[in-house]
Amino acid sequence: MVEETQTRNHRKVREGVVISDKMDKTIVVQVQDLVQHPLYKRVIKRTSKFKAHDEQNGCHIGDKVRIMETRPLSKEKCWRLLEITQRAK
Repeated sequence: MVEETQTRNHRKVREGVVISDKMDKTIVVQVQDLVQHPLYKRVIKRTSKFKAHDEQNGCHIGDKVRIMETRPLSKEKCWRLLEITQRAK
């Protein structure tokens, strides 16, 4: 039981931009990371897309959001919305 509570506290948290809100209670969040190329040592932008659960359908395209890893909610959705950090203009 102690190990379970420790792993629940160390869930991954990502920040990104909402690029799609067309699904019901689901958003697609694009997260950018800066990584260094292993051989050439140049910094590269890498983008990843995550599907996240949005219970109130409150997010819209362009919003900056924070998402947290959770149990699988569907085939591709295993993240949930924590907060909207900045609304789209």
